[in-house]
Amino acid sequence: MRGSAPDSPSRPGHRHLRRAAVPLAAAALLLPLFGAAPAQSAPDSSPDRLQSAFASASAEYHVPQSVLLAVSYLQSRWDYHGGAPSVSGGYGPMHLTDARTAIAATEHYADGTEDARGDSSRPALHPEATVPADSALPARLKTLPQAAKLTGIPAAKLRTDPAANVSGGAALLAAAQQRLGEPLSADPADWYGAVARFSGADDTATAASYANDVYDVLHTGERRTTDAGQRVALAAEPGLAPDTAQLSRTGLRTVKDDGAECPKSVSCEWLPAAYAQFGDDDYGNHDLGDRPASQAIKYIVIHDTEGAWDGVLNLIQDPTYVSWNYTIRSTDGLIAQHVKAKDVAWHAGNWDVNARSIGIEHEGFLADPDAWFTEAMYRSSARLVKYLSARYGIPLDRQHILGHDNVPGPTASTISGMHTDPGPYWDWAHYFQLLGHPFKKTAGKQGGLVTIRPDYATNQPAYTGCATAGEPCAAHDSSEVRLYSDHDVNAPLIKDIGLGTTPTIDVNDVSSRVSTGQQYAVADHWGDWTAIWYLGQKAWFQNPAKQPTAVSAKGLVITPKEGLTSIPVYGRAYPEKSAYPAGVPAQSVVALPYTVPAGQKYVVGDEMPGEYYYSVTFTPDSHQVVRGNDLYYEIQYGHRVGFVRAADVTVENSAS
Repeated sequence: MRGSAPDSPSRPGHRHLRRAAVPLAAAALLLPLFGAAPAQSAPDSSPDRLQSAFASASAEYHVPQSVLLAVSYLQSRWDYHGGAPSVSGGYGPMHLTDARTAIAATEHYADGTEDARGDSSRPALHPEATVPADSALPARLKTLPQAAKLTGIPAAKLRTDPAANVSGGAALLAAAQQRLGEPLSADPADWYGAVARFSGADDTATAASYANDVYDVLHTGERRTTDAGQRVALAAEPGLAPDTAQLSRTGLRTVKDDGAECPKSVSCEWLPAAYAQFGDDDYGNHDLGDRPASQAIKYIVIHDTEGAWDGVLNLIQDPTYVSWNYTIRSTDGLIAQHVKAKDVAWHAGNWDVNARSIGIEHEGFLADPDAWFTEAMYRSSARLVKYLSARYGIPLDRQHILGHDNVPGPTASTISGMHTDPGPYWDWAHYFQLLGHPFKKTAGKQGGLVTIRPDYATNQPAYTGCATAGEPCAAHDSSEVRLYSDHDVNAPLIKDIGLGTTPTIDVNDVSSRVSTGQQYAVADHWGDWTAIWYLGQKAWFQNPAKQPTAVSAKGLVITPKEGLTSIPVYGRAYPEKSAYPAGVPAQSVVALPYTVPAGQKYVVGDEMPGEYYYSVTFTPDSHQVVRGNDLYYEIQYGHRVGFVRAADVTVENSAS
């Protein structure tokens, strides 16, 4: 059994995976169904050239333009991403994959050294783990070479020329249609099977989920200006009824329903995390529980994997490693569940948060701004989160849907090692639109609060450290806004005394950043600048009226009770010592090196009972939830949340 001494010091942890080298095995590509494409003239500079490219590819390869547009929207929202690959090696508007070029032998800097379990009542688990190299890439990761062979267009051009990329996608769709024995019909309803095969999924459920999303786009229509300034539109076809019977002729395998906890609208499989004893009566990689009967599930924590799909799934099955509840694949949005909601996964680096949360990993890389997250993954994740929210009563807001980078260190010694994923390139605004809870202005100028809401597409603060420490990252859209100690971009950045370091613009340094959807109490205004209360300080950010980075809001805030000069902030909401029964070591209620000074206000996220889940043995017969009389409020204290004792604060309306 692991050490039973309460609050024993933890060794530095590490759960940041690295991409393994992924050799491309020799594999037969699809036989060409079309001759080489004619030489293409240089694209014009008009904002409608991408729309024209869809029309041209539709005519050349006899794929309905609406189908081509809808597939591309689900892949990339028609964005080009400057020719850079997605997290799964997909290029361009059609997300044609070339993993050999994009992700082979790539490494990234770690975003933290936390102990993922985050419970100092037992020593940290830090195995030496590596992502194994795959002997061959699956077909879903090498569609671009297939498109090159079908079209005769060089692979380099398919990666860098949006029009060529669209042609490659059209050729793949037409090839899939013909392989199903279907005619190159002008009716979008006749392309369901080809769209399902285009997903790259190897099972009917995932392929159907992808195809259903494409036809949902066809039903509703879409219109937007892309990241390259292209105007693209798809007219709605609400009465379109696809021929879903084609799915049975795709030859894809059928995955049986094995009890995964997912909505019916997504493709989901059960791939259990390892739960086993090893070593000197030790065990891993999660704890059995009885949630929500024993303890309410309060949070959903959003992570990125920092590794490719197949390697990450190998790790989740290692009992000497750590765990999380779900993983979502980038290419097609497939969900794998690993830990049941009733049990406690080791994912957030804070045992109190772990015991009250569900962790979802997304295939991706924090420090790779060019490795964009796909629309298929965003949509699949949003459906899962809506399902979990409804099932467990979790509010759909940024006080309960946290990034790993919003989880506080449980003790002072853990603050510097906490992880920072999914990072500044995760599009929280789009994610919450998919959740059906977009961030809106909810008050006038006197509301007293702001909700952070920059325009993701045009918000591009500078970062360093993506590829090399100290070196600039590539310019990229961001969901975060930088904070200064005065209303001046030349003023010092806000310092986090818990980190004890000079603040920087490093992609993993969250000391002086706020994120989309987070709410803060307004402390001051100066021209185009707004100040908020943040980490016990007045922090300023640019918020011009013509291009605002925040909107007005109202709600509940806490402030220290009258007569108190300041109050402590905690990283976990544990009960008082007298609440622990015999046989359960009391966990110390130790404040972090943060305070809320008198006169400052912080937004209330939730009221939290003081609880501790005692679980240090393999067999669950000794497990129990210790519940005390102390109450806490979760607050948005800095970039991360924190907890304050209800007995220390007054709760009031922000506008009062």
